[in-house]
Amino acid sequence: MKRGAIFDVDGTLIDSMPIWDDAAARWLTEIGVQPEEGLGRIIFRMSLDEGAAYLRSVYTPDRTEEEIKRGILGVIRNFYVREVQAKPGAGTFLAQLEQAGIPMYLATSSNREHVRAALERLGLYQYFDGMITCEEAGAGKSDPRIFVMAAERLGLNPGDIFVFEDVIHAVRTANSAGFVTVGVYDAASDGDNAAMRAECGLYLHTLEDFETFRSLAGL
Repeated sequence: MKRGAIFDVDGTLIDSMPIWDDAAARWLTEIGVQPEEGLGRIIFRMSLDEGAAYLRSVYTPDRTEEEIKRGILGVIRNFYVREVQAKPGAGTFLAQLEQAGIPMYLATSSNREHVRAALERLGLYQYFDGMITCEEAGAGKSDPRIFVMAAERLGLNPGDIFVFEDVIHAVRTANSAGFVTVGVYDAASDGDNAAMRAECGLYLHTLEDFETFRSLAGL
């Protein structure tokens, strides 16, 4: 049976989750303002607009919220373009999937330009047939449409596709749509480790463990 794979990016293929906690503090530091301890935890659940409003009210009343958003997005872009590293084993894992004849697609919540720049720099983008973002799909990963659209582009049924994810809500969404889920450990989701192990078709603590995946996939 022909199998395909859909990969999340942040926390699955690249070690990028910390920047979402650090971006606001990095930007404030760049403009010479000392951020409070734990700022990332304070604005973690805020939207970009809400975070910008908070930063303006607390730190930079002389700047517009649009200026603040541009500054934060610039920090994030620079991180993807210049700094972010691949998760251990990612390159070898993808190369082995390619050698096994498994077509691969990217499904990400992040900005297309940022993701492509990071994956090209890291030598990972070449393994994929294409990419779809949540913005392009019109919904986040609590809705299965991004996975379904990626499956359609691969020309495969959900039951013939492995979905690689690091967060439990995306795993549950993919499971509900009939995909075979492969959980990948990321420190940012450590609190959901037990649920990930229970609900994924397979759970990998690291992408360096291709042999465990090979046995599940029957490669």
